[in-house]
Amino acid sequence: MQCQDSKMKKRIAILGSTGSIGKYTLDIIRKDKKNFQIILLTANRNYKQLIKQANEFKVKNILIYDDKYYEYTKEKLKYKKINIFSRKNKLSEIFNRKIDYTMSAISGLDGLKPTLEVIKFSKIIGIANKESIICGWHLIKKKLKKYNTKFIPIDSEHFSIWNLTREYSNDDIEEIILTASGGPLLNSSIRFQKTITPEKAVMHPNWKMGKKISVDSANLMNKVFEIMEANRMFNFDLEKYKILIHPQSYVHAIIKFKNGLIKMLLHDVDMKIPIFNSIYDDKLKYIASKKINSKTLNNLNFYEVDKTKFPSIKLLKKISKENTLYDTVITIANDELVKLFLQHKISLRQVVTNLVKIINLKEYKKYFSKKPTSLNEIHKVRKLVRLKTNGISV
Repeated sequence: MQCQDSKMKKRIAILGSTGSIGKYTLDIIRKDKKNFQIILLTANRNYKQLIKQANEFKVKNILIYDDKYYEYTKEKLKYKKINIFSRKNKLSEIFNRKIDYTMSAISGLDGLKPTLEVIKFSKIIGIANKESIICGWHLIKKKLKKYNTKFIPIDSEHFSIWNLTREYSNDDIEEIILTASGGPLLNSSIRFQKTITPEKAVMHPNWKMGKKISVDSANLMNKVFEIMEANRMFNFDLEKYKILIHPQSYVHAIIKFKNGLIKMLLHDVDMKIPIFNSIYDDKLKYIASKKINSKTLNNLNFYEVDKTKFPSIKLLKKISKENTLYDTVITIANDELVKLFLQHKISLRQVVTNLVKIINLKEYKKYFSKKPTSLNEIHKVRKLVRLKTNGISV
């Protein structure tokens, strides 16, 4: 009987289980443990949290990427019946058949390699990693097609676009609107942007996020990346995308159709909602959330973006219409500049001004039309851009 029950359970893997998206995913599974079997959890360094998760959910396989913490983990679990893997192991050593669902939530470009590897073993993959999609979508798309793996975007805006447009083509759609809260700088002056501290810049009014994404949200660079993502994932013209300021963050995407209809998707400011719906894949399951009532709907505001206050939006004119190595140039240069800001070495305003200088360098023009052909090629560009960005005078 136990064997039959095990077969009925949805088999899950979570890449990056100790990060915020990984924890949200486990929160959802925790409330419905009888219907899930977690096959694999992974982490980079947070071995203590990983061990705690493995014990709670009775996970037999864990993978830790950092060699030092891999050794710590082995020592801590030497008397436990848990298989401990390192970055040197292949996923074929863990999976003997396709699992039902994988959440890919490793942050940064380091998440691309494991995402590409796990597609082969996944029926459905949810990806919550901007950098992987922006820099490596050309490679991801090939893998998805090769192994017939269904892809669901997890970021709230892209999940909303995916949900609203699944039955439509590019010819049906006139405009696709992504919303931005405006972050902590919405009502501030340009002068304030030059003096704001990292500590204040990461204080998002609506979302609880990591420092890097919070900085991107503060200067709206995250919206540039979200349009890049959307353009890669969906077969809609780049020119159809638009950004509107929506301080309440309830509406995540608005689709204007050529037939005169407009659809929008609203949900509470909670990443668990797109995660929940991706895991259950449209099954009628209940998730508790705040009620969006008439009072809420009467207080939804939308504004055009002030490009003087948020000059990052002008970068949309610089991006290519398909995934190329130039995407890696923009992504990595921004990553390094945000680090400099968080270290109090440059101002928030200088993140964008220096980014423009770097991506306009002649040496990067050759990447504008060159599609990535391998993971190694992307990492070579990353190394070059890191060196250049950290070598600029600040």
